[in-house]
Amino acid sequence: MSQPHQDQELISLYCAVITVSDTRTAETDRSGQLMKNKLQEKGHHIRDYVIIPDDPKQIIEQVVRLGKMEDLAVILCNGGTGIAPRDTTYDALVTLLEKTLPGFGELFRYLSYQEIGSRAIASRAIAGVYQGKLVFSLPGSSNAVKLGLEQLILPELVHLARIQNS
Repeated sequence: MSQPHQDQELISLYCAVITVSDTRTAETDRSGQLMKNKLQEKGHHIRDYVIIPDDPKQIIEQVVRLGKMEDLAVILCNGGTGIAPRDTTYDALVTLLEKTLPGFGELFRYLSYQEIGSRAIASRAIAGVYQGKLVFSLPGSSNAVKLGLEQLILPELVHLARIQNS
């Protein structure tokens, strides 16, 4: 599929990665590592990386902390987007986002449906803006992170950052 507007100029953005998980460690966090690697492959910089439990208070605290970093442009979260009782990333983020990008979640579920079928309806992937930073939240599976980054986030990241800062 062709891109409607290719960004000609390479711009490096400062990004933060939050893995939301009750069980992952730095050694077992494949999704967080994948996020960091894919961003760095595109020339972006990782300013911060944390693994926190699936607890809405801690998710909010981390996003608020990152929102205060002036040079930070992007916050990427993985994990906690389902409907299990411990999945609270969506619930925490929706209270913080000043603007949402509904198309992100819609397109992510559409693309997921093509890969995993009707189970895609359980995803509460979300994106928006908080304190001038782009915020993206994906499920915790490495396949979901790869899909979201390659098909949606990375092709539009610089464009969205330009719009946000114009």
